[in-house]
Amino acid sequence: MNATEQEEREYLEEIKEKLTLAIRRVDEAVKQFSSELRQKKQYIHEHQSGMDDADMVAAGQSIDRMAFTGEAAVSRKRKLFKLIQSPYFGRLDFAPQGKAGEPVYIGVHSFFDEQHRQNLIYDWRAPISSLFYDYELGDAAYPTPKGEVQGTIERKRQYKIRDGRLEFLLDSGVNIHDDVLQQELAKSSDDKMKTIVATIQRDQNAVIRNETAPVMIIQGVAGSGKTSIALHRLAFLLYRYRETIAAKDILIISPNKVFADYISNVLPELGEEHIPELGMEELAADLLDSRYSFQTFFEQVAALLDKHDSAFIERIQFKSSFEFLSKLNQYLIHVENNYFAARELRVGSTVVPAAVIQQKFKAYHRVPLLKRFAQVAQDIRTYVRDATGRKLTGREKSIIGEALPRLFRFNNVLDFYRDFYQWMGRPELLKLDHHRLHLEYADVFALIYLRLRLEGIPAYEHVKHLLIDEMQDYTPMQYAVLSRLFRCRKTILGDVSQTVNPYSASSAETIERVFPQAEVMKLHRSYRSTLEITAFAQRITPNPDIIPLERHGPEPQLIRCNSHSEELAAIQQAVTDFNGSGYHSLGIICKTQRQAEEVYQALQASDVQLLTPESTTFREGIILTSAHLAKGLEFDAVLVPFASARQYKTEVDKRMLYVACTRAMHQLTLTYTGELTGLLSA
Repeated sequence: MNATEQEEREYLEEIKEKLTLAIRRVDEAVKQFSSELRQKKQYIHEHQSGMDDADMVAAGQSIDRMAFTGEAAVSRKRKLFKLIQSPYFGRLDFAPQGKAGEPVYIGVHSFFDEQHRQNLIYDWRAPISSLFYDYELGDAAYPTPKGEVQGTIERKRQYKIRDGRLEFLLDSGVNIHDDVLQQELAKSSDDKMKTIVATIQRDQNAVIRNETAPVMIIQGVAGSGKTSIALHRLAFLLYRYRETIAAKDILIISPNKVFADYISNVLPELGEEHIPELGMEELAADLLDSRYSFQTFFEQVAALLDKHDSAFIERIQFKSSFEFLSKLNQYLIHVENNYFAARELRVGSTVVPAAVIQQKFKAYHRVPLLKRFAQVAQDIRTYVRDATGRKLTGREKSIIGEALPRLFRFNNVLDFYRDFYQWMGRPELLKLDHHRLHLEYADVFALIYLRLRLEGIPAYEHVKHLLIDEMQDYTPMQYAVLSRLFRCRKTILGDVSQTVNPYSASSAETIERVFPQAEVMKLHRSYRSTLEITAFAQRITPNPDIIPLERHGPEPQLIRCNSHSEELAAIQQAVTDFNGSGYHSLGIICKTQRQAEEVYQALQASDVQLLTPESTTFREGIILTSAHLAKGLEFDAVLVPFASARQYKTEVDKRMLYVACTRAMHQLTLTYTGELTGLLSA
C-alpha cells in the first residue's frame, strides 16, 4: 500500500469516528426529546381542568414543535447512517485565487463538524461540488449567491467506499474518470434504479443544475440515463429551493406502476422524501369525474399489435396531430360566435331585449362558456330589479336562471364533442359506444380539453414542479391539457425512437410547439448496453446520434428452432442457464401480453414474475413481460422470443422489437421458428 492510500485510509477512519460521535449525539437528543414530550403530555393530562383555551393552544403548539424537532433528528440520523456506509465518493483540492488549496470531500449528504465548526463533507448538490463534474485539473470556477469564485483545481480523486471500507481510489486528471464509470456500468442490475452521483457527466450535470428553464425537455437515446438525470434534477431543485419547495409539491407523471416502483429508490437514496406520482390514465379518470369509461393506452397499443385496422389508425393519427388541436380551437371560436342565440326575455311585465342578453354574454368572454350563465343570470336579475324598482320574487329569479341555458345550442360537453366532427364534416372520425359511454383512448384528452375550455377545471395549483417521463407517448392534445392544468415549471423527458405507438408519437420539436419557452437538451451518449448490443439494435432503428460507451460483451445470439415446442424448450433452457450465470436479472420480453402469458404457462416456474398492466412492483430475478411494460426498465440479460418474420413485420412491431433489445445491459438472445424477422436486415 502506498503512502497516499495509507493517508486516505487513516482519514476515512477519522471521518467515520466523527460520524459515529455525531450519531451518538443525535441519539441522546432524540432520547431527551422523547422524555420531554412524555413529561409535557403527562403534565397536560394532570392539569387539563385548570387550563384555559390559550394554555391548551400553547401546550399543543409546544408538543408539535417538540415532535417536529424529534422528526428532524431522526431524519438526520438516517443521513448519518448512510454516510457511515459511504461517506464520500470524490475529492478535489481547490485553490481560490490568491489562497492556498483545501481538500473538498463530496458525498451524498453534507456533514458539518459542530465541534470544529467546519464542513467535512459537501453535498453533491452544493455549488462548490459542481467543480467535480464540470472541470478537469487547472482553471475552474463555480457560482455562489455572491458571484463567481475563480481558482484552480490542483487534484481530483475518486473513491469507492462500501460498508465503510475503501475499495479503491483513483487520481483522475480527466473529467469523471472512465474507469469508475466502467466499473459502475459493468455491475449487475437489481430491482431498483441506482443513484449516479459518483459518475454524473458534464452534459448531464448541466441538465441537473439548470435553474432557469421554465420547461426543460430532455431528449435522450436509449440508455442515456435520462430518467435518472431527471430524478437527480428534482433532488437538486429540492436542495436548492428547500425554503419554497418540498417533495409533496412535485408530481411525476409515470407510464405505469411498475416503472414508478422501479424508480422509487432514487430520491430516498439521495436523502429526499418520496415524490407523489400519477399515471396519465388516473389523471384522465379524475378529470372526467369517472363519468366515462375509456380504452387505456396499453389497450390501444394492444389493439394495434393485434390487427391492422386502417380506420382505427387514421383516427389515432389525426387525433395525435397539431391539426386536430388547432381545429378544436377553431371550433371553439365558432361556438363562441354562433351557438348563443339571444332572444328577448319576458319577466313579468319587463322585457329584457336580446341585445342586452347578448352583450352580457359577450362581456364574460374570459369565463368558460358553460360557466357564464350563472353570472349573466345575476346581471339580468339586476337589470330587471332596476327596471321595476323592486326585489324579484323567487319565481322570477328562477325564470331567468332557467331561460338562459336554453338559448345555448348544447349544455353537455359530449354533445359539443360529437358536433365538432359534424362541423368538420368528418363524423366517421368519432367512434363512440353510446350505451356504455366508452371512449377510444385518442378521444380521452380531447374531451378533457373541451371540458377545460367549456366548463373550466381547477388547475393543480399545489404542484410546483411537474416531471413527465416517456414524453414521446403523449400527443399535442395531451400536452395542451397539461399546460393548462399545471402552470408550474416542468421537466419533460423521453426518446422518440422508443415510441410504442408510431401513429401518435411526439418528438422534442413537437413538444416545443406547445411550450415555446422550453429549453431542449439532447443526450446522445448511451451507457446501458455493450457496443455489440447497441450495434444490433441499430439494425432495427438506425439512430445516427447515438454514441455508445466503449464497453464490450458477447455478440447477441439468434437461435433458430424447428417448431413452437422446440422454441418453448429453448426459452426454458435460457432460464436454467441464467440461474447459474451470476447475473441478477433476466428480462424475457414478448411482443404482446398474450404471448407473455403463454410463455408463463409453459415455463410453470415459481421464480418467474409475470408483469401485467395491473402490476405494482418490480423485483430482481426473472421477469416476463411485454415490450410495452418493459419500457424504462433494464436487465443484465434479455431474451426476446418469437422473433420470426410472421410475428415482427409492421411499424408497431418494429418499435416493440427496438424497445425489447435496448433493455439489455450485458447479454441479448433472440429465438425464432421459421424465418427470422426482416426488421433485422438493416
